Amino acid sequence: MSGQGSTGNVIAALASFFIPGLGQLLQGRLLMALTQFVLAAVLWLMLLGWLIHLWSILDAALFKPRA
Repeated sequence: MSGQGSTGNVIAALASFFIPGLGQLLQGRLLMALTQFVLAAVLWLMLLGWLIHLWSILDAALFKPRA
């Protein structure tokens, strides 16, 4: 993936829209994916999971790999 706005980031953001952390997993960022998935699951119990869900989508869309 070549960075922000690339097709890979768009696909990752769409994946994170459905399952928080899935986009990060597609980008190869296992620790971030696990963190966002667990936080979203826990916070949805308190009806605040949408915050992590939104963060997950934006993080996947704006990710720039280090060159």
